[in-house]
Amino acid sequence: MAQLLVIDDEPSILHAFRRVFDDPQLELLTAETAAAGEHIVREDLPDVVVLDLNLPDRSGLQCFERIKEIDPRIPVIFITGHGTVESAIEATKHGAFDYLFKPLELSELKAIVAKALRLSEMMKTTPVVNPDNNSGVAGKQAMVGRCEAMQEIYKAIGRVAAKDITVLIQGESGTGKELVAKALYKHSLRSKGPFRALNCAAIPESLLESELFGHEKGAFTGADRRRIGHFEQANHGTLFLDEVGDMSAMTQSKLLRVLQERTLERVGGSETISVDVRVIAATNLDLEKLVGEGKFRSDLFFRLRDFTINLPPLRERGDDIQMLVEHFLCKHSAALGKNVTQVAESTMDVLRAAPWPGNVRELESAIKQSLLNTPGAVLLPECLPPSLGGSEKHADGHSFQLQKLIEDHLREDGATDLYAKVISNAERELFTTVLKHTSGNQVHASAILGISRVTLRNKLRTFGINAADFDVAGR
Repeated sequence: MAQLLVIDDEPSILHAFRRVFDDPQLELLTAETAAAGEHIVREDLPDVVVLDLNLPDRSGLQCFERIKEIDPRIPVIFITGHGTVESAIEATKHGAFDYLFKPLELSELKAIVAKALRLSEMMKTTPVVNPDNNSGVAGKQAMVGRCEAMQEIYKAIGRVAAKDITVLIQGESGTGKELVAKALYKHSLRSKGPFRALNCAAIPESLLESELFGHEKGAFTGADRRRIGHFEQANHGTLFLDEVGDMSAMTQSKLLRVLQERTLERVGGSETISVDVRVIAATNLDLEKLVGEGKFRSDLFFRLRDFTINLPPLRERGDDIQMLVEHFLCKHSAALGKNVTQVAESTMDVLRAAPWPGNVRELESAIKQSLLNTPGAVLLPECLPPSLGGSEKHADGHSFQLQKLIEDHLREDGATDLYAKVISNAERELFTTVLKHTSGNQVHASAILGISRVTLRNKLRTFGINAADFDVAGR
């Protein structure tokens, strides 16, 4: 009979596991502390362990290390309600089987446990080497997101960060390719070495070779002194080459030689210089397509993509948009002299519906512009940039949102409350617009609306609107 051990100090989580894994072919073991869990591992050697990252007596990562010392073949699945990008990368890098956030999706949990049980059975008959236990340097969380696609990115970073191989990061402009490169560096064995970044598309082709490989004095007009290139500056560290798909054929050829031979010559020089650099490349172009068109060297393409990470565009990241909005509010509100602490639901509707061709970078720029337009503590739709339906274009933006609400509702099978939803949406917009016009004066607002102050107060309470947020003079 297979054994599943759950180490978690939340009774509700343990109860959920007992209910979901009520199977005569599976024995469920539970522990509420790391020490108790480690004792069970020593005594029973369970087939799979589900481990909370935050335990009362020690961290889940510390408990994980002890479990691996007892038997490195046991697959460990981390769960947590306080997950961060850093902990996800650390857990995966240390060899965790998977990583899940609370609240748990039970169907997903069952599928992952089933996979872990199958792996455990295979590992008992296959020799296993202890996973790499080099820990990365903890730092401020730079990437934000908990959607499934981003969780896969964190796991990929954890799997490859400590491996000294070339990584190719692909994704649209503004998706965060440099953040991924920095995470790979921070969790790598080269984290104490230098990190250098170069945008190949931002450097004129005539200067790119010099930027990469350096030049000797007198190598060309204006070369009045020797220059050390990015490869030499990144020696024993990591070099991030962004927009690598924009390189000319000549520069591609020279880059390939450096990657293959780990040597270079400065422009205008004859000395062969050895370099020990890990290269992380990124592009928003389809390199495979460029190879087919003869615009990118196939041998360089294969050399760069020892491991590939594909970043999802923002429009495919679901509820991550709200997390990113909150993150950027915290990041920029105080710096811009604002005290914006809330985002109106109607504002989030606009932000969720936007196509975001510029992805996360465009969203951050939009939030900064919106903060400058916000008089109170709540980010309202009319404070958004005009391109998103703010300012004078707000009416058109709202009309678009209302149309989208109706169309989405009509696609739902069995939905019957469309009228109530549309009226509620329109009323919220009406009261918000009138209060802004009256600077939060409820007497004036109720007169314009033709309703009593009591009715107005009840409506504002229903929609969670605070009239004081529109009192610009009072602030």
